[in-house]
Amino acid sequence: MNWQQLLSTQRFKLINGEVKPTCTASTQEGAPVLRTDFHIDYDRVVFSTAFRRLARKTQVHPFARHDHTHNRLTHSVEVASVGRSLGNQVGVMLAEGGFLTDKYQPADVGMAVQVACLAHDFGNPPFGHTGEAALRSWFREPQHQPYLATLTEAERHDIQTYEGNAHSLRLVSSLEMYQNNGGMRLTAAAIGALLKYPWTSSAAGWPQKFSIYQTELPFVSQVAAELGLPLQATDHWARHPLSYLMEAADDICYALLDLEDAVELGLLAYQEVEKVLSGLTESAQVWLAPSEHQRCAMLRGIAIGRAVDDIAQTFMKHHEALLAGDFQGKDLLALSGSAVQDTLNGAKELARERIFSHQSKLMTEIATFPCLGSILGLLVPAVHALITTGKVDKRQELALKLLHKEHQISENDSLYLAYMKILDFMGQMTDNTAARLAREISGFEMSA
Repeated sequence: MNWQQLLSTQRFKLINGEVKPTCTASTQEGAPVLRTDFHIDYDRVVFSTAFRRLARKTQVHPFARHDHTHNRLTHSVEVASVGRSLGNQVGVMLAEGGFLTDKYQPADVGMAVQVACLAHDFGNPPFGHTGEAALRSWFREPQHQPYLATLTEAERHDIQTYEGNAHSLRLVSSLEMYQNNGGMRLTAAAIGALLKYPWTSSAAGWPQKFSIYQTELPFVSQVAAELGLPLQATDHWARHPLSYLMEAADDICYALLDLEDAVELGLLAYQEVEKVLSGLTESAQVWLAPSEHQRCAMLRGIAIGRAVDDIAQTFMKHHEALLAGDFQGKDLLALSGSAVQDTLNGAKELARERIFSHQSKLMTEIATFPCLGSILGLLVPAVHALITTGKVDKRQELALKLLHKEHQISENDSLYLAYMKILDFMGQMTDNTAARLAREISGFEMSA
């Protein structure tokens, strides 16, 4: 791999399974008002409905009543800020090392990472990772297997393994902006940075994490060829080096900011956060801050800065392996300095012990399974009947009308595509919408 290809601004559109290049000419608008291809990517992401929906999706605490608690939108914005810092720092070092041509600037590296960070959680369903687990669980239950009997093995793996990473790619490449006509048509570089797991569910060794559904496989094949990503096995490519920076930015933010939320909610004491962050903030004069809230913010800022510097250096230390596609680390954090590793791992452990196991969170997560299961239990039999027999009863007819216009099922759809549309519908709902729909279809809230 080389940076001339890895930063490609070529855009592609996926239409009816066929991939075509689009917008090959430069889209710079000229000095002094300069909007590069990566700025255009950024604007398309920020103005998308998928981005706005993140404001009503769980980060850690479902239906949090505290005004300062993170949701998926604020999390994504903060991850993008850290990702841009990482990318800019790496971009400067790449330029100093002679790896960037005159066509690209260090800031382009930062912008490509920032765009990927902004879109990285687009595919998260209602209730976050618990929502993913609930969708997978329903399709894996023995009594529901007849609905999947005629699917191919690869299709069945996709349907039984709702994966937020793969749905993020599906949204930007197919569903948002130019729906079924190329999606958001982001640059190849931004797509590459977004692909945390550039392989299909079958190539991953089902049911492991993956970023490519069968529906987007032709698109990724074309993007990977443009970027020069090595094919390592069937439907399995090497990761784009910038995807490691996107991943690191996400790791840094959820490790440190989950603790800040916990202090706001009274789940942790400030002193506990100060202790776990001390490895990166030992010389911080936080006593100057007038409140525990501000001291906590100061510690978080210092820790993020230290982590960014360390991760950027780690990236360059392993630059050759990253370009060759044979980087051996689990991620950049695993090969970073001991202070960064110990601090972030300690923060995650504290969160597991004191935040993720809190009863208020557990009760909502338990309720996620019947909530999403009730909606699937209404929609899937209706879709199966329509596609396999062409006939639906009155209840099924009404159920299909619940689907939004962009998710409407056609009798000409394959069963796999019809189920993907259901998963699109489920994945794009916010926490509030899913909870309300489940209550309304139950009939328990009907009144005269």
